[in-house]
This record gives sequence, structure tokens and C-alpha cells, in this order.
Amino acid sequence: MKTFEFRPKLFDALKNYSKEAFLSDLMAGIIVGIVALPLAIAFGIASGVSPEKGIITAIIAGFIISFLGGSKVQIGGPTGAFIVIIYGIIQQYGEKGLLVATIMAGVLLILLGVFKLGTIIKFIPYPIVVGFTSGIALTIFTTQIKDLFGLSMHIVPADFISKWIAYFQNFITISIWPTVVGLLSILLIIYTPKFSKKIPGSLVAIVLMTVLAYILKTYAGITSIETIGDRFTINASLPHAQVPNMSWEVIKALFPTAITIAVLGAIESLLSATVADGVTGDKHNSNQELIAQGAANLITPLFGGIPATGAIARTMTNINNGGKSPVAGLIHAVVLLLILVCLGPLTKHIPMACLAGVLVIVAYNMSEWRTFRQLLKNPKSDVAVLLITFFLTVIFDLTVAIEVGIVIACLLFMRRVAETTNISVITDEIDPNAGLDIAINEEPLTIPEGVEVYEINGPYFFGIANKFEEQMVQMDDRAKIRIIRMRKVPFIDSTGIHNLTSLCRMSKKEGSQIILSGVNEKVHAVLEKSGFNDLLGKENICSHINIALDRAKEILSK
Repeated sequence: MKTFEFRPKLFDALKNYSKEAFLSDLMAGIIVGIVALPLAIAFGIASGVSPEKGIITAIIAGFIISFLGGSKVQIGGPTGAFIVIIYGIIQQYGEKGLLVATIMAGVLLILLGVFKLGTIIKFIPYPIVVGFTSGIALTIFTTQIKDLFGLSMHIVPADFISKWIAYFQNFITISIWPTVVGLLSILLIIYTPKFSKKIPGSLVAIVLMTVLAYILKTYAGITSIETIGDRFTINASLPHAQVPNMSWEVIKALFPTAITIAVLGAIESLLSATVADGVTGDKHNSNQELIAQGAANLITPLFGGIPATGAIARTMTNINNGGKSPVAGLIHAVVLLLILVCLGPLTKHIPMACLAGVLVIVAYNMSEWRTFRQLLKNPKSDVAVLLITFFLTVIFDLTVAIEVGIVIACLLFMRRVAETTNISVITDEIDPNAGLDIAINEEPLTIPEGVEVYEINGPYFFGIANKFEEQMVQMDDRAKIRIIRMRKVPFIDSTGIHNLTSLCRMSKKEGSQIILSGVNEKVHAVLEKSGFNDLLGKENICSHINIALDRAKEILSK
């Protein structure tokens, strides 16, 4: 097994870097930085932290992910997927708890990369990914109703159902101007791409609605449009690093949440990198990417940031605007830093309703409702996983949804594998052309009287072991010799070994003999290591059915 090789894509990209590539990266980095600004602010506020912390996350995490990452064009930063998790952690443990959970998640991501587990993340079933992504989208939309319509609510309940009950009870407090600003923002984001592909609709909406809100407030005396400055005090500078006090009790309490952040971050970043590969024709290094994501989530919280991961929308913006290497991602982080330092104070005039409109569009794009609807036509087991994950995400939280969804998916997978393994019984003749383990023989192989041949087709694991044992017990006759053909058994687990061991001991008591046929090298090595060979006898483990039948005849003659 090869050891992990630390090799960021940036190092390879700089080997033959040219002036033309830099100019292309420069333009892409500037545009992506501008696109990332409104999203970083919106994600920060929606997560329950101040807006500059969203920008700080985009700056630091974005720089680290591009510097250390395994993808040429991946852009990292805060994403909508984490909003629900972050908000829940802050409500329960405060911002210090969020800091600790993010650092732990960073360590877990680095370990995933170092131990080359990047490919394992890809085996998480697609219905689970769609289920919790759609659930997060609905939850994000739900959290924005108050600001979108300017409802007068002092306390917004935490859980989904209570939120909507409170919204309906307070909908009579709807404010016209915030509603107008929010709906205009949504329309601007939707229709801007029809006029310009380069300028992001979210930026257009924020600039125009901020100007509109300022004019209405200053010259028309309309004060009902709440802005960022009305709710937050913005610190337009990078904070100093602070290491938190991490007690064992806090670590134990936050460990499940840290796992959720790490798993979600890994899935989203690798999904984004895979999508980028499909467009650019490049191939990302999943383990290197996980290390970069881990380093970003380990360092960013020390400066007050929130969890970060690869962002599909910003990554695609980078590609579409000519980004060629990780240099574009580094430039995007520098652009955001300059905006924070030079233009940070101006962000206080951005209307909250406008940011709500931005997040409504983000939620819509995340919802994947067409994919969700298509998956409902799939087998019932997939539909069950999809709906359970979706409703658990919405009604409870993402941690519970991921844990339960993966457990259910694993159980259903094991059931499907068990269903693909079948057992057949042969008592008369064997077709010589029907198996790879049979020596060349024109004539059918006759099975002697008193011999039964069982063939297992598929993995011999705990899902099938008991089924095989039950089938043998159901046979009324007492065969003197039972040959078990295992030529199509790719692997065997501890339960299968235990089952075979019990079968051998039971057969000895009954005066019958077990012979194994066609055991492949991998399965044979497992049996030998377990001590099964000594119990059965090496002479009774045969390479193919001809030898097994000859051995059976030898035993019968004695």
C-alpha cells in the first residue's frame, strides 16, 4: 500500500506558469472575489454570526484551500450547507463551542486525507446526499421568512414546525418596504444573467437595493427597512488568532457534531471538485483536497471564522471566467481582504431583506427539486432513504439525518447483497462447461450416491451464512459427504467462518464429511488464518470440483 504523498496542485501549476495564465487567473480571481462577497455576508448572518466573520472565512479558508488543495480550480469558503449546523451549535454551545467543533472537524478531515480515505466518501448513497441537501435548502428558506417580509417577531423558534406556526401567527405584522426590497432582490438575481453573464445577480441586487434603501431612509423618512448596521457592529479588519480552551467534556459533547461537519464538508468539497473535473477535464486528488479542507477548518476558526468547504457555484464561476490554476483562488481571497479593509464599513447599509432574497435563491438552487422528484420514481428502498433523510434534516437536525440515513442505507445495501447470493443443491450430474474451476472434461460429472453438492454464488457473509445453514438443515436425507462449491464466493467474513466451523462440527457428530471446492486464494488465506484448515483438514479443501469428487469417492471407498 502506497503512503500518502503531500502534493498540492498549486506546486504543479507553478512549474510551467506563464504570463497569459496569470492574467487569466487574475481576471477570474477578481470576479470570483466579487461574487463571493454577498454570499459570505449572507451565510455569516444566516449562521448566527456577524457578517465580517463570513468574509473572514472566505478569505482565510479560501486562501488555504487553494494553496494546499488537490484541485486546480476549487474555490473554498462558507456555504449554505453549514448554515443549519452552525446556527444550532451557536444556540446550544455559543460561538466558542462552534470554534471547538470546527477545529475538531478540521483534524478529522486531515486524518481522512492522510489515511487515504477520500474515495470512501464517494460511496455515500446518492439519495442520502439529495435528501439532506434538499432538507437544508428548505430549512434555509424557512429561516429567511422573517427578514424577507419584515415580520415583527422578537423571538423566532428554533425548530422547523414551531417556526412556521409562529410565522402564520405573526404574518399580519408584514412590512411592505422590506417585502418590496426582498422580492426585487430575487427578481434581479433571476433576470441579471439574461443581460450579463459576467456580473453576478446577487451583487447587482445588493448594490441597487442598498442604494434604494439608503435613499428611502434618508430622503423619504422610511425606517422600516432593517439593515446590517441596525443589527450588527462590523469590524472591518482581520482579528488576532485566539486558541480556545478545549475541555474533555466539551470535546465529548461536540464530537458527533464535529463528525457531521467533517462528513458534510468532505462530501461537498469532493462533489464540487468532481463537477469541476467534468468541465475542465482535469483529475483532482481527493486525499490532498481533504487535507486542504481540514487545514482550512483547523486554522480559520482561530480567527473567528466558521466551517468552510468547496463551493460549487463559486468554483464554476471561476472556471467560466477563465480560472486555470489555484492562483485564481488565492487572488479571490486577496480581493475579499481588500474589500473587507477598504469597503467594510459600507456593508452596514445592506438591507437584511436583500440578503434574505439572496439566500432564498441559494436555497432554491440547493433544493435539487427536479432530482428529488426523479428519485421518487426509483425503488422503494431508495425512496425510503431519501424521504427519511429529508424529513429528519428538516424536523430534527443534520447530525441525526446523516447518522440515521447512512445506517438505513447500509442495512438496505446488506439486504440487497444477501439477495444476490443464492444457494443451489446438485445431487445427480454437473455440467462440465458450467464452471471455471472444472478441469477439461467432455463427459458430465456424475455425483456418487450419498454425496450432495451445494453451490454458493456470491459473498459468504453474515447476511447469507444463516440462510445457508437453514437450507442444509431442511434437507431430509443424511448425506455422507457434502461438497460446498465456493468458486463464486469473492470473500468470507467472521460470521461465514463461524457458520462453516459449526457446520463441520455438526457434520462430524452426524458421521458426514464436508469438502470445500474451488476456494479462491483470498478466501483460502482467511480460512487458514482462522484455523479452519486444521479443523476440516487441508486434504478436504480442493482447488476444483474434479478433485473434490475424487476425494469424496476416496472417503466413500473407506
